[in-house]
Amino acid sequence: MRILLHPLLALTLSAADWPQFRGPGGSGLCLSCDALPTEFGPAKNVLWKTDVPEGKSSPILSGKRIFLTAAEGDDLITLSLNRDTGQLLWRRSIRASRREARHTLNHRAAPTPVTDGDNVYVFFADFGLLAYSAHGAERWRLPLGPFNSQHGIVASPVYADGKVILVCDTDTDAFILAADAKTGKIAWKTPRHVINGYSTPIIHRPAGGPTQVIAPGSYQLTSYSVATGESLWFLRGLTCQPKSAPTIAGDTLYFNGWTPGNDVGEQVDLPDFQHVIASADANRDGKLAQSELPPPWQPTGTWRAIDLDRDGLLNEREWSFFRTRRASRNGMLAVKLGGGGDVTNTHLLWRYEKSLPDVPTPLVHDNVVYLFRSGGIATTLDARTGHVLKQARLTGALDDYYASPVAAAGKLYIATEQGKLLVLRAAADWEILAINQFDSAIYATPAISGGRLFVRTGTALYAIGAPQ
Repeated sequence: MRILLHPLLALTLSAADWPQFRGPGGSGLCLSCDALPTEFGPAKNVLWKTDVPEGKSSPILSGKRIFLTAAEGDDLITLSLNRDTGQLLWRRSIRASRREARHTLNHRAAPTPVTDGDNVYVFFADFGLLAYSAHGAERWRLPLGPFNSQHGIVASPVYADGKVILVCDTDTDAFILAADAKTGKIAWKTPRHVINGYSTPIIHRPAGGPTQVIAPGSYQLTSYSVATGESLWFLRGLTCQPKSAPTIAGDTLYFNGWTPGNDVGEQVDLPDFQHVIASADANRDGKLAQSELPPPWQPTGTWRAIDLDRDGLLNEREWSFFRTRRASRNGMLAVKLGGGGDVTNTHLLWRYEKSLPDVPTPLVHDNVVYLFRSGGIATTLDARTGHVLKQARLTGALDDYYASPVAAAGKLYIATEQGKLLVLRAAADWEILAINQFDSAIYATPAISGGRLFVRTGTALYAIGAPQ
């Protein structure tokens, strides 16, 4: 394959860039973007289309370049395309070290890359972290894993202050780490007392304080110092398996967490471990087999989901996580940023608990929170109070939703698994402006720059825009 290099392509980040999952600051917003078409694709208002290998990561933009990841067999692939033409600039691949266990909706190339404007950083759970220059030269590699995760590691890396930060929330030995962006050496690595989670963290730069990385985990939201990895504050009350990413608007962080079995009214109060051992541990080995548990104490899902070390038995740690899971509540939370230590009772502004999304990250714009749930349910909330402004079905798109919404120039864009890309008027009293049908599934979140929308389907990357 011929590799074309363009040394004059801009390498520094600018307002026109979309450098990470959900763009600048992880907000999903392009506030300076030109108007985008309402009706498009795959044969209308398509500026270019490039076939790409399979993957579920989202495209990112830096200068005149697009970066995304893919996989073919055991080849873990990083691609760079020309933003103006869709022309392939370079393709690099590394051989997978192993095949991690993962959910069928997960993918070897699910985590989205991140760029600092000079280099692109990619993560594959089947290998680890890698860094490439804008021109495709490998800068460094940091093997990681294997990972003990129920559905596979899927969080995307983020970048701040010369560090690439990655959350690996696994059922045993979970951690968050920062790698030096120049060398790939681990700057710090902090254990996390969580189980499997799938949420990408967010960077927060408070006025007069240290840069923070805020990471949702099972049952707790935690802020860490980017410089040291030290825990700065935490908030309890999250659900078990965070999948959505947090988003920040002003001095408030918004986060949605949903897990099956944790909607309002589904909570179960299980006894503590010592009580269960005393009454159910028939062979007195200090652990619990599934056959020893009476029906009221059985898990509603698979035994594997609560047998965290996969030895077939529950120890005290595993029962504690299971007990907390059965009592936890799903919720859309608004959290005032700041504070130190446990801020649960002081910084939780409001909580909403009905008709919540599973995977899509909330979008917050002009004091409105937008939520999209599988089945085609859209909800807007007042960002200041959590009060419902509108909730209705997305008629014509009662589909499953895994991509996250993005917005620009008064319009909101949200894709469905079935390949529909909806355009809504961005307002509390939203309305559907168009439903655009592509020819394959969409899991990736679109990127926006200028007057273009970049859409990754199962087989191709599209640049959508009005003809010049």
